[in-house]
Amino acid sequence: MIATLHIKNIGIIEDININFHEGFNILTGETGAGKSLIIKSIDILSGGRFSKDTIRKNQESSLVEACIFDESNSQDIVVSREIFQNGRNLCKINGRLVTVTELKAFMKDVVDIHGQYDNQNLMDPKEHIKFIDAFSKDDIEKHISLYKEYLYRYNEIKKELKRNYGNDIERQRKLDLLKYQVNEITDANLVLGEEEDLNSKKKLLQNSEKISENLELTKYKLSENVIDNIDEIIISLSKIAELSTEYSTYLEQVQGAYYTLADVLDSVTNIIDNVEFDEEENNKIQERLELISSLKRKYGSTVEEILEYKNSIETQIAEIENLEEYNNKLKVEQKEVEEKLVNIGSIIHDIRVKYSNILEEKINNELKSLEMKNACFKVDIKYDTNIFKDNGLDQIEFMISTNIGEDFKPLSKIASGGEIARVMLSIKTILSNVDKVQVMIFDEIDTGISGVTVKAVGKKLKTISKNHQVFCITHQPILTAIADYNYMVYKITDKVSTTTKIKLLNEEERIEEIARISTGEVTKSSLEHATELRKVCINC
Repeated sequence: MIATLHIKNIGIIEDININFHEGFNILTGETGAGKSLIIKSIDILSGGRFSKDTIRKNQESSLVEACIFDESNSQDIVVSREIFQNGRNLCKINGRLVTVTELKAFMKDVVDIHGQYDNQNLMDPKEHIKFIDAFSKDDIEKHISLYKEYLYRYNEIKKELKRNYGNDIERQRKLDLLKYQVNEITDANLVLGEEEDLNSKKKLLQNSEKISENLELTKYKLSENVIDNIDEIIISLSKIAELSTEYSTYLEQVQGAYYTLADVLDSVTNIIDNVEFDEEENNKIQERLELISSLKRKYGSTVEEILEYKNSIETQIAEIENLEEYNNKLKVEQKEVEEKLVNIGSIIHDIRVKYSNILEEKINNELKSLEMKNACFKVDIKYDTNIFKDNGLDQIEFMISTNIGEDFKPLSKIASGGEIARVMLSIKTILSNVDKVQVMIFDEIDTGISGVTVKAVGKKLKTISKNHQVFCITHQPILTAIADYNYMVYKITDKVSTTTKIKLLNEEERIEEIARISTGEVTKSSLEHATELRKVCINC
């Protein structure tokens, strides 16, 4: 049980300490006083989600701390969670730092919080199977665990077969594509450096007229002036070369220039005759470049990358062609795993059918005690060996007939809000005895009900509280009158801020609170009514 609860800087809660008791605890107060914040704080302490917006304004962190009395070991356990504006969590169990996951795992056996979200879960058929499995936990858990191990292997095999082109049609399609690509690249006879050479030749062809004109001019200038002038310079320097090493050096340099230019002249003369625009050659070069460009768009940005890609797909082809034997082994294993899944799934199904029948009977008995005497609850189980779901082969949906003679229909399509609340209360009552959870919290379980039904719900909560510590937020005077303890939540406001406070009411204050809830104000008549209601309900 939660013996004490300390909350600091959660919403409008500044700093409160609450001493709780065993049995049936009711939280009352005006709307917006902070009742739900107290439940939210317990949820946060249980590892629930937390938004930093919940931290009290102008504060750097919030803290929720509880002393939990473990009845099984007769010892106190201190649990805390501090959350900072930067998102950092500081969780502790008896002073030892733990992760949020570890905190959540510990608290799930301590606290069970029922809120509007649970009612939504009850309306969702996908969630129904979880209730059955929770009810049959001791018998079914090991089988589901084994089933999930085989399911994991089954999915891994499927993934591997897909990666290995385990489908014959898919594998052949892939091989055809890869072989086509190899042949297309092979037929192109690509050579490293070829594209650069082709571009150079193309450039020369496209500039042949310009080249020819300038080579002719070069030949003319060398022939007419330069060579003859240099020849005369050589003759002149030869006459004085023996007089000075400086002159002889000039002579050698000029002679070198003469031979160089003479070679240039010979080369230019020979080239000029071969410089012309060859349209056929230009077209061949253009076609070849276009082919290379097309291959680059498909297989790589360079010829080198294209050839590397060809090598890689040749390797893939070899691997795929050699995968058939390995894939056949995987398919044999897949068949064996499928058989295991069906066998274990069948065992799980039988357990679910057995416990569904028990749960049906128990819930129908609970519904009768909750003023749904004509209602009949049924668990619909569909078994399908063709679909391996995450938790077995079953599809489960809760059905209900709320009146005698009516057909069973899905819970989500027929039940009112009050009926849903009572079905959920019935399930919680039954599961609480299975899970042995210590604390059960109900956030406005009385929504959508009134009169004798509220009293029935109150009596049920009182019964549950004999084995569990029960907390309930309510606006119903009957529940307030039935509860063992009444905590009033209220807020005080000054010019600067609003702060939540909480107080355990004595008997006189309890009567006044029942009167306030009943009529909205405390009057003589409402007090008399509250006193009578308390007398009637105190021993429910």
